[in-house]
This record gives sequence, structure tokens and C-alpha cells, in this order.
Amino acid sequence: MAQTLAEKIIARAAGKPAVAPGDIVTCSVDLALMHDSGGPRRVKPILERLGARVWDPTRVIVVTDHFVPVFDSDTAAILDLTRRWVVDQDIRGFYDKQGICHIVLPERGHLRPGLFVVGGDSHSPTGGAFGCFMFGIGATDMAGVLVTGETWLRVPSTILIEWDGRLQNGVVAKDMMLRLCGDLGLDGGGYGVVQFAGPAIESMPMQERMTLCNMTAELGAMTGLIEPDETTGRYLAETGADLDDIMAWRSDPNARYGARHSYYAGSLAPQVAAPHSPANARDAGCFDKVDVDVAYIGACTGAKLTDLRNAARVLKGRKVASGVRLLVAPASLRDRQTAEEEGTLSILIEAGASLLASACGLCAGYGEHRLDADTVCISSTARNFQGRMGTPEAKVYLASPFTVAASAVAGRIADPRDILQDGP
Repeated sequence: MAQTLAEKIIARAAGKPAVAPGDIVTCSVDLALMHDSGGPRRVKPILERLGARVWDPTRVIVVTDHFVPVFDSDTAAILDLTRRWVVDQDIRGFYDKQGICHIVLPERGHLRPGLFVVGGDSHSPTGGAFGCFMFGIGATDMAGVLVTGETWLRVPSTILIEWDGRLQNGVVAKDMMLRLCGDLGLDGGGYGVVQFAGPAIESMPMQERMTLCNMTAELGAMTGLIEPDETTGRYLAETGADLDDIMAWRSDPNARYGARHSYYAGSLAPQVAAPHSPANARDAGCFDKVDVDVAYIGACTGAKLTDLRNAARVLKGRKVASGVRLLVAPASLRDRQTAEEEGTLSILIEAGASLLASACGLCAGYGEHRLDADTVCISSTARNFQGRMGTPEAKVYLASPFTVAASAVAGRIADPRDILQDGP
């Protein structure tokens, strides 16, 4: 029976020769990811009531990213609990203050094609960029995984989204995802799998592919997937990941999809989503009269090394407009260090950016930089739901790091292509 990539991974995890959409199966979990907010503080009491311990400490990764840096006594207590719990459970895969979990996990070599992975966060589909079946679960389900090493699911249908052509200069994966949110809506993924394919996808570096899969959560999908290729292999080799026959993890040519959508990348303009939904996406030029107070480059969606480099291309030799605060929170400590070593961070700072901790921070509404009432922010994050990044009265527009940087320079929402064509 012809199988999609998702079906192949689920079948292997379920110990079956094949599965079909709608089947209910129990799967062995290869890896479980948790962070400090939804992790130990939630599952510890459950495991204690059961008198149980983690089934396999080598298959659990814990990252501190939501309550970093500490900003009050409650967050200090949560981090202390997290650190003590991983020691008690003998978990060696612990990354303390190293960045956002969805970026730290692959950069430390934990992902490879064909794995069945669960994460305690809604943006866990990021792992699908590496050909993993990775999806988010709640704390109760995570506790079940930690005790048994298994979880159940109903095999999802796969939606294939093909992008032909090549993106214009200044247009990136974030623009593609905002366009899809605008076209398909926040339930367009139907709690299934969104698989990306086509020449535009094949030409993308890994961190751009991560953005695509990351934001399938905004489409209402269970997860996103991209078939592994030579780009995947090169990235994995650099991280020291175990490389088996990664090219075996591909959909069969005659696999059946629940739906198919086709787009031409070359005609896509930079996108901006108006408050208070990613589905409110239109071409950036539609918002050129909107003044901004804060420009934020942060989050697992929009502050990876590739994102920082894109922002630097816009900001090099320029200054942030008077009255605008440009805040930059690199997604991981390693990306931050690389950006510093190569001069990318100095470009951002010289333009007027303030550097924040490599953590979830403002994206999740944590810390001291929460948005005040009536603040207008343009952000590289994945979500702009009312009140998420501060007070309910704040207005958040979503865009790519290119567009956020261009808007910081212009003092209003701006199409980055206008600046890029002028050069530094």
C-alpha cells in the first residue's frame, strides 16, 4: 500500500507494515521534549501520585526557555524545580538557558528523519523540517509518555502544499506561512499533516524549513513535514546526529493526499498579518500607513541565525527611526554567538537594536518587555492573539525579520524590497 511520509513514520512507531488515515494506533516514542513552563512542574506531581519514574531518561530532553531570565521569585522557583527534577530523574539531555527548545533540539543533534517525537509545546512541529513526525501534546499526555514510552493517535490525513519557482529577494518562509494562514485560515490544516514540497522548498536552508513546519501550528495542523534531502544531511552531519539512510524517508510516488494546494513562489510579496490573528494576512504594502512603536525580532519562528542575517541585510548602514524600539532576542545561544563572531550582531546594535536574552520572552508574554496599552508592534513571532505579548490594548502585526527590520528603519510598516534594492 502506497504511504505518505507521515504514514511511514507512524507505521514504524506502531510496529505495523502500513497504516491509513483514521486508524487508531499506539506508537513507541523515540524522543520527548519538554520546557520549563509545561514540563517538570506539570508532570512531577502526576508521576509522584503514580509512584512512577521516567521510562527511559536517555529519550527525554528538557530545555529552560520560558522563564529565562528569572524575573521574580515564582520564576526562580520554577527553574529550581526544573533543575532538581532532571537530576532526580537522571536526565542527561538538559539544556539550561541555551535558547528556545525548538531550536536547541535540532542544533544539538537530537533529530533525524523517521523519528516519532512528542513535544510539550504547540510549536513542536518545527521538528518536521528534519523529516521527523513531531507534534505537541499537553502535560497529562506527556506524563503518560514519560511513564510508558508510548502514546496513541488517530492516523492523520496529509495535505500536500507545493511551492513552485523561487522567492524574490526579501521574501522568505515567514511570508509563505502568513499567506497560507490568510488563504486557508487557522483551521486549514484540519488537524492533519501539512507536507511541503516543490522547487522553492528544495532551495531553502534548514532554518527556513524550520519556520515552515513551526507555523503549521497556526494552520491548525497536527504537524508539518518536509522530506529529507542533501540539505538535511549536511545540517545533520554538522550537528553530529546519527545518520542512517535518511533518503529512505520519503512519500511513495503514488501516495494519496487528503488535499493538494499549489503556489508560485515568484509572485509572493512580503506579507503582514494585522491584529489579532495570523489569518489577517495581506501584502505588506497594504499597511504602509501604519506607524510602529516597537519592532521585535525574536522567537523560534523569527530569530534564528538565518533570520538575524536577513535583518542585518536591511539594517546595515542604517539607523532605527526615532521613536521606534528595535528589540532582538536571538533564538539560541549558539546562534547568538555565531552572529556575534561574524559581525551580524554588531550591525544590529549599530543600527540601534537592544539585545534581549535568548529565550521565549516577549513572544510568550514573559519578562519586563511586555507591550503596554496602545503600543503598535511589528513582530517576527508566529502569533499575534490579543493580549499574548502584553496588554489586550496592544496591537501586534506579524511579519518576516526582513519586514520587521525595514519597518524599524521607516518608522512604519514597510516593504523590505524597497530598501534591499537600494543596497546598504
